[in-house]
Amino acid sequence: MAGGGSNAPVIVRRRKVVAGGGHHGGAWKVAYADFVTAMMAFFMLMWLLNATTEKQRKGIADYFNPTIPVNRISGGGDGAFGGTSIFSEVTLAQNGLGASNRYTTDQLQARGQTGVDPQEQAKTGDAATPDAGVTAEDPETEALRRIEQMLLGKGGESMVTDLLARHITTRLTDEGLIVEVFDIEGAPLFAEGTAEPEPVLREIAAMLVEVFGLVRNPVAVNGHVKAEPEVLKVNPTWDLSTGRAQAARALLEAEGLDAARVVRVTGHADRRPVAPNPMAVRNNRIELVLIRSDAR
Repeated sequence: MAGGGSNAPVIVRRRKVVAGGGHHGGAWKVAYADFVTAMMAFFMLMWLLNATTEKQRKGIADYFNPTIPVNRISGGGDGAFGGTSIFSEVTLAQNGLGASNRYTTDQLQARGQTGVDPQEQAKTGDAATPDAGVTAEDPETEALRRIEQMLLGKGGESMVTDLLARHITTRLTDEGLIVEVFDIEGAPLFAEGTAEPEPVLREIAAMLVEVFGLVRNPVAVNGHVKAEPEVLKVNPTWDLSTGRAQAARALLEAEGLDAARVVRVTGHADRRPVAPNPMAVRNNRIELVLIRSDAR
């Protein structure tokens, strides 16, 4: 009977012994590294948006989006030069680099020199027979353009010092010549939040009265200011823009401008910003308009 127990099943236990920690896979490490990198880039972007100006952000964007230098100003055409020909005013931007035609026209001008000496024109008789399509400017437009050149120093004759010129820009429109005088960082035209002129505006007013004395066109004064935060209970922009326009008018008249020439003084509040940011100081400006005789 004792021998019968030898037929019992034998149970063998096998244990798998793993030496060390083993390899559990590293895919999660790659994903985590990508996540940390993305978070670092995100916080750096937030910091840049908060610590830079609009001009600096534009420079950073241009650095990461380079363009061909000659195509920085595009005329809307195809090809590397922004048009079908490097001599075409139709497709190239009118950027002031001259024109291919010997005589420019109002439609195809490039705001540059024609390359023709006026005295030579008179000798050869070309002035009497210009290219087809050229129309001479009327005397009033010529006078306004001459004033614009004096303010910007385009013809070598400038009535404005470099310190004052940075506050001034001009444009010739159907209404007349608009002279825009604006704030820049650190050099405002008026005391902050008031209609009290700063010394720089008084100097500009004296200079403008001297230049405006070359013509007899009526004058309009428009006041513009930057937007204020919406949290303000009372929006002061209407009263402030009107007050600054009136202060500019008073300065011009005090410097010798005939009061009868001023036909309109208007405050536009913050309704017509010229800068992308409505609260930028560039929107604080005074527009002085030499009105055309046929635009009244």
